[in-house]
Amino acid sequence: MKMPLPWLRAFVRLSLLAGALLLGACGEEEQAQQVAPPPAVMVASVEQQDVTPSVTFNGRIEAVDTVDLRARVEGFIEQRRFKEGDDVKAGELLFMLEKAPYEAEIKKIQGQITAAKGTLRLAQIEVDRREKLVKRKLVAQAELDQAEAKHVQALGELQRLRAILERAKLDLGYTDITAPIDGKISRSPFSVGDFVTPSSDPLATIVSQDPMYVSFPVSARQLLEVRRTAETRGRNPRAVAVKVRLPDGSTYGETGTINFVDVQADPTTDTVTVRATIPNPQQILVAAQLVGVIVEQERPEQALVIPQAAIAVDQAGPYVLVVNKESKAEQRRIRTGSPQGSGITVTEGLRKGEQVIVEGLQKVRPGQVVAASEAKP
Repeated sequence: MKMPLPWLRAFVRLSLLAGALLLGACGEEEQAQQVAPPPAVMVASVEQQDVTPSVTFNGRIEAVDTVDLRARVEGFIEQRRFKEGDDVKAGELLFMLEKAPYEAEIKKIQGQITAAKGTLRLAQIEVDRREKLVKRKLVAQAELDQAEAKHVQALGELQRLRAILERAKLDLGYTDITAPIDGKISRSPFSVGDFVTPSSDPLATIVSQDPMYVSFPVSARQLLEVRRTAETRGRNPRAVAVKVRLPDGSTYGETGTINFVDVQADPTTDTVTVRATIPNPQQILVAAQLVGVIVEQERPEQALVIPQAAIAVDQAGPYVLVVNKESKAEQRRIRTGSPQGSGITVTEGLRKGEQVIVEGLQKVRPGQVVAASEAKP
């Protein structure tokens, strides 16, 4: 069936009009896409600053000296002359054991020594008499030999008793138990009247307080890097400042110095134990306490610093978006160093003066034009 000519003309006009409208809509969409404004971002300049490089570890406080007080002789405790938890000084009397048995033993030995002296004197008289008789040939030489042997025996007995007396005096001295070091004394499991022997448990423990040690494990790789860097710059690798972060997050006011690096690594963790000495005049640090350890380089050095907000991380590691001269976002892989407040040092990947995006990262793709404005400090 053929369409009438008027209808055919109307259909053609409608088709042309629909096509024109469709083309117009597509053009408007393309134009809208072309004129869409670039995403607005905030940027910060890469700055070069004097920074003090630092590394943080987990460490533990150790006492320089820890001494267990033990009885060196047996006896009943007559006095305990301290309060548990007190500060004690070296030489301070802490425990007194009963003295009477040891004093009696000394008197007994002194009596034996007096008798031994008499025996020795008599033996000497007998030797002198036998010598005269032998010279006059009134007695045989054998009698003189016997007298001299008895004299030697008497002298030996006297020396033996004198040694026993010295030991008895030492035992008497051991009934007074004094502090061998300055420090804080622990609780004691013994009371006045308890019987103690050299095999008994420690009477108490004294822990030195000032200074203290702080020990922390450092990976063998880090230790090697520190040594190589120090050699390159002509520095002593131990010339660092050691600070302690307390359990409440505050930084301890005193600064320590490294005094020991272990001679072998732990085969299970491949770490080397490093130890520092740190003053403890206020006794804030406590032995066996878990703390953070901040190891800082003594002298500051120049380094590039960016806000930590500029850093993003994916499976390949940390990166930033740099706004180049064409106002396009450029992805840049970086290597970070130590934190510096709200910023962080960058050792690789950036140059001084470059601008990194700190706000609006989620709205930008690498290669996209952006509208950058400087972030306020």
